Amino acid sequence: MTQEPTRIQLVEVAPRDGLQAEARTLSTEAKLALIERLADAGHTVIEATSFVSPKAVPQLADAEELMRRLKRRPGVRYPVLVPNDKGLERALEVGVDEVAVFASASESYSRKNLNRSREEALAGYAPLVRRAKDGGKRVRGYLSMVIADPWDGPTAPAVVRDCAKRLADMGCDELSLGDTSGVGTPQQVSSLLDVVAQSVPLSRIAMHFHDTHGQALANAQAAMSRGVRVFDTSTGGIGGSPFAKMAGGNLATEDLLWLCRGDGIDTGVDLDAIIATARWLAGQLGHELPAHTSRSVTT
Repeated sequence: MTQEPTRIQLVEVAPRDGLQAEARTLSTEAKLALIERLADAGHTVIEATSFVSPKAVPQLADAEELMRRLKRRPGVRYPVLVPNDKGLERALEVGVDEVAVFASASESYSRKNLNRSREEALAGYAPLVRRAKDGGKRVRGYLSMVIADPWDGPTAPAVVRDCAKRLADMGCDELSLGDTSGVGTPQQVSSLLDVVAQSVPLSRIAMHFHDTHGQALANAQAAMSRGVRVFDTSTGGIGGSPFAKMAGGNLATEDLLWLCRGDGIDTGVDLDAIIATARWLAGQLGHELPAHTSRSVTT
């Protein structure tokens, strides 16, 4: 049985995965302010933006401007999503240090999200990843719908394992497995990781949970117990997929930080600073404050 961790790494995804699903588009200034707040809180990995088509995701149409204006801090990584060669070219032109590619373990979501079959998407990423690696860039691979797909039903763990191995073999340094529809339970997560570990070490695996059925935090605990030490979270719990409307928001950074505080798990991220940022972000987006951000949590 894997021992509980003493430290985990958070990958803050609010500026990209969070904002892309929002109806309101924030100004570049507000996005830069968000990234600064997140770094001030102690985050060392902040997913900054995505170089997707502005027509597909208008909320992130300012990717070049944002990256040119971003004041990068020593010790903080700012990965960006690149969906294809054109996206990679745009990202390289503004000097990014880390990129991410996005594939799906399910067929239907791949076609809806990427307009390509699962096989076409995976095959197409191999030269893109190689180009990024040859340029000295760190590469992350996202794999979505690892538990079930709303259109295809349950995703076979063996399929997830094989897709993850292909991404790892083509050069991805880290693989983020996403329960995109948020339907997973702790037992399903544990069983999935047991299968994935047959081909990819869990030291290279991150988990990305959505909270559609209130299971995200429990699923994170299950993943920790199996040895996963990297988790994607979003301040305020914002986000989800614009292409899977039934998916709930991302695992809230502040929720996982609360768990870690109580269990003595170090993250390097300040809970109260994230609470304050969640309040600020709710105002920027026109959201009502979630109950857990309505008061200070200092103890």
